[in-house]
Amino acid sequence: MKKGNNKVTFKPYTMDQPSLLPASLEELIPEDHLVRVVNRVMDELDLEQVLNEYKGGGTSSYHPRMMLKVLVYAYTQKVNSSRQIAKGLRENVNFMWISGNNRPDFRTINRFRSSVMKEGIEVVFGEVLQYLIEVGYVTLENYFLDGTKIEANANKYKWVWAKSTAKYKARLQEKIQELLVKIEAENEAEQEVYGDKDLEEVGGDNKQGGGGIDSEALQKRIERLNERLANKMKDKRTAKAMRTLKKTTCRARRSMKSRRRSCLGATAMPRPITMRPSCA
Repeated sequence: MKKGNNKVTFKPYTMDQPSLLPASLEELIPEDHLVRVVNRVMDELDLEQVLNEYKGGGTSSYHPRMMLKVLVYAYTQKVNSSRQIAKGLRENVNFMWISGNNRPDFRTINRFRSSVMKEGIEVVFGEVLQYLIEVGYVTLENYFLDGTKIEANANKYKWVWAKSTAKYKARLQEKIQELLVKIEAENEAEQEVYGDKDLEEVGGDNKQGGGGIDSEALQKRIERLNERLANKMKDKRTAKAMRTLKKTTCRARRSMKSRRRSCLGATAMPRPITMRPSCA
């Protein structure tokens, strides 16, 4: 593309080239990232009692270990609603990595949260959050929105956890219980708004009149957009040209006036010299 006498160049931009991507999501996750800590803790979790919640038969289920990892990590990031967690699984590298690129929808996440792990999530999340606070991955007063009054002094936090003070852990557990009640309320409120639908951004069953994209309507909208954009850019260039012309004209006028004054000064008749009569 040429612009005046200069050639305009752009950095390469080509979609659908897997070779440009890392070999795995693993490469995108920092070695000591919080998501790795959650993953390691969940890998050591004994799931025998959780597995008893599954009856077997029918279609295959997402593995509860993966679902727990996703749920606990989401809660550490203050992502509470099932639809927002599903969004993270579609768009967020950390969620994609810890889920092994599994993408359970919001219905599956909500069912796991409210049914399979209804009694156990408090214990699991509570222990993980306590550990993350102890090792400094989470700051308690920043995690809870109300600026929890457990303790305001960060240094004292470290001393408290180092001593494993039961009083403070009990108060933390109270905060976690309150948080889980809040999460439940958020999901119920979201369910009332959306019913059986997903977020608007995914289209499909949210589109008025049915799913899918109306290609003809979209093409008309694109043509309208192109026309409006072209006109807008033309108007911008015209306005810029007018401003440039105005500045050039003003400079020319000032230059002309300056030259005129210079010429008048050069051609001015010298004043006659009058000699006073001598007194002699």
